[in-house]
Amino acid sequence: MSEAQSGAVPALEARGICRDYAVGGGLFGGKRTFRALNGIDLAVARGRTLAIVGESGCGKSTLARILTLIDAPSAGKLVIDGEQVDIPGGGVTRELRRKVQMVFQNPYSSLNPRQKIGDALTEPLMLNTAMPAAARRERAMEMLVKVGLGPEHFNRYPHMFSGGQRQRVAIARALMLSPSLVVLDEPVSALDLSVQAQVLNLLADLQDEFGLTYVFISHDLSVVRYIADDVMVMFRGEVVEHGTREAVFADPRHEYTRKLFAATPRADATAIRARLAAKTTVKTQAASSAIVS
Repeated sequence: MSEAQSGAVPALEARGICRDYAVGGGLFGGKRTFRALNGIDLAVARGRTLAIVGESGCGKSTLARILTLIDAPSAGKLVIDGEQVDIPGGGVTRELRRKVQMVFQNPYSSLNPRQKIGDALTEPLMLNTAMPAAARRERAMEMLVKVGLGPEHFNRYPHMFSGGQRQRVAIARALMLSPSLVVLDEPVSALDLSVQAQVLNLLADLQDEFGLTYVFISHDLSVVRYIADDVMVMFRGEVVEHGTREAVFADPRHEYTRKLFAATPRADATAIRARLAAKTTVKTQAASSAIVS
């Protein structure tokens, strides 16, 4: 039974979300309004992962900033854990901000290079709780272990970590305040393929352990197919398709979704082996031609 059928309150709900920007009209023209988001509807059940996909400029990151309470929508309604959020009216409480955290694409740019990792982890607790310093340090140590690092990393700086390790730190920091909703904006796109798999497995394990709800923004359909429960496809600021992962991938209904899938290189093991075999054949033929000549 779905959450909607059971009567349970979704972790996240958005209705008719719009976002407008005023843009200049040139030297003699007046300002005009550009609508980046146009009537976005979505609902995410607790403990599930909604993947939002689409090409660059479709409005994914704009929507992410609204869902994480950074920007206010121009119109529409945003509800988190059954509580309607009034961002422009100052209705975002400290408790509400603790419920929603974000993990960004580039972990290095989201970490202060002059701040030790331990300080980066304990800072959210210092600003948002009355937890004493010893307890903050202990929780940070525990969270480092949860994300596959160790207490020995507490006093190191971001430049001393690999990209995958830095993203683990960013995930740990997002979880320090025990959020219920985590928005991940292209969290593995800057990582090598092998490291991507490790981070995706980590996210799945943390979701199971803490009962987290994810909104996962990505342009990589192979990643989406691996991690998502539900998929929402965006095009030019609108939702053109929304359904379960199985339904969307098995039978995409909208023309844009079909084009998006067709334009995405296959990333499965069979396709990779075929490409490697083709390269080997080309190299072998080139070597044989050189010997003959």
